[in-house]
Amino acid sequence: MIARVRAGEPEAYAELVRAHTGIALRAAVALGAGTDAEDVVQQAFVKAYCALGRFREGSAFKPWLLSIVANEARNTVRTAVRQRTLIGREAAFREAEPLIPEAADPAVATLRTERRAALLAALEQLSEEHRLVVTYRYLLEMDESETAQALGWPRGTVKSRLNRALRRLNRLLPDLRPQEEGREGREGREGREGGGKRA
Repeated sequence: MIARVRAGEPEAYAELVRAHTGIALRAAVALGAGTDAEDVVQQAFVKAYCALGRFREGSAFKPWLLSIVANEARNTVRTAVRQRTLIGREAAFREAEPLIPEAADPAVATLRTERRAALLAALEQLSEEHRLVVTYRYLLEMDESETAQALGWPRGTVKSRLNRALRRLNRLLPDLRPQEEGREGREGREGREGGGKRA
């Protein structure tokens, strides 16, 4: 399809836009663009079109596009006149309806509707790199290879940063850990740590 665009078929790029608008909007919202998400995505598609000459043949279009969306979202957030409230971002995030796999990790389990606000607050406390890798892998459902391409990192870096980000989220969200651990697991651990002493 990109070859068709380069050959001068504007309809081919329109097809690419239609196919990727949904995930681009989810990315922009998840990365903080809020109500400016549509503008961010529109600008990203314009920039992607202008940069198609530099697109590496054989690469995947989606992670390449999302790296442009991420840059635009970052610029929008940094130059905003005022910070958006967490409530406003949560409302925009709900409207975007991201497709989230349930229960793959502690971080993913927290993304059920009633827990999104807590997760967004925790994401705000992560470093930018950790926030990005969690967003790409789980909020946008990109695999490890796509995440590495979108972020311009080696796959090993994606793995290590994701692991550290999930550990940090797990500490920030102690009340939202999956229930598989259960009361029995917690009580056993508390017993070992406190010598079996009851509260």
